[in-house]
Amino acid sequence: MHEKIFAVCTLVLPPLLSSVISYAQDYPTKPVRVIVASSPGGGTDTTARVVSPKLTELLGQQVVVENRPGAASMLGSEFVARAPADGYTLLVAPSPLVIVPALYRKMRFDPIKDFAPISKLISVPQMLVSHPSLPAKTLQDLMALAKAKPGQLDYGAGVYGGHGHMSMALFLMMTGLTINHIPYKSGNAGIAETLSGEVPIMMGNVLVLLPHVRSSRLRAYGVSSAKRASALADIPSIAEAGVPGYDSSQWFGLLAPVGTPREVVARLHRDTGRVLNDGEVKKRFALDGGETAWSASPEAFHDFLRADLAKWAKVVKAAGLKQQ
Repeated sequence: MHEKIFAVCTLVLPPLLSSVISYAQDYPTKPVRVIVASSPGGGTDTTARVVSPKLTELLGQQVVVENRPGAASMLGSEFVARAPADGYTLLVAPSPLVIVPALYRKMRFDPIKDFAPISKLISVPQMLVSHPSLPAKTLQDLMALAKAKPGQLDYGAGVYGGHGHMSMALFLMMTGLTINHIPYKSGNAGIAETLSGEVPIMMGNVLVLLPHVRSSRLRAYGVSSAKRASALADIPSIAEAGVPGYDSSQWFGLLAPVGTPREVVARLHRDTGRVLNDGEVKKRFALDGGETAWSASPEAFHDFLRADLAKWAKVVKAAGLKQQ
């Protein structure tokens, strides 16, 4: 019996392995979709649209960005998790991918088990800003104002469980302040309200907020990275401006559905590295406060995801945030 099974395997496996290798060598033979699980104009969308043209050149096939927002980025993420594992549907995901499991009881996908990580793309700090009409010129002023008016100030930070929300939750946890969170349906929907002064404070992505700070429509208190961003030397980190030890940089990464051939993942990882090492791409992200962050290997990105998931689970618990 065992001999028969072995005989069948020797007949079936070689052609099967040969077809997989051939598929990987020919990849891609048609356009590749990159799903952005948020609305146009945000940090995830910007990252995807900066990377995709260069990736198109290297792959020899059009890389098309498609926005599928909703449910704290879970709808678009689930779409990719359920897509065929053939390398033609990819996900550019922000760090909330590994935050939402601690905040939502019903998850229709597992951020670790249902994806084949390819590489981190960029790392970019959040920025704490306010409308210029708020009587707080510095972070110290803002903390004093919030302390004097507990629960009377509001802040926007995109969707519940997004990186902006979690960065602010970490800030409030470390300072003991109480500022009300005004949730929105997408990561960028609160910008208009902050620009008008209706919701005076916002924690959001540097890629999105920096132009408004440069035009003086918003006031910046600090960036969320442990140190000043290299391209934003004039803006202090929140840690140095008044909250020692604070660190909450956001990242964006490229993933495929689990089961995607290793050779395809390796090809995408290699070409992504070439894109991120391109001088124009580096300069483009640096102008917006971001830094390219190519992972040493898909496995290294996988290990990073697991560690970040554990980190934010602890923050959610310590901040007393309720599961949805």
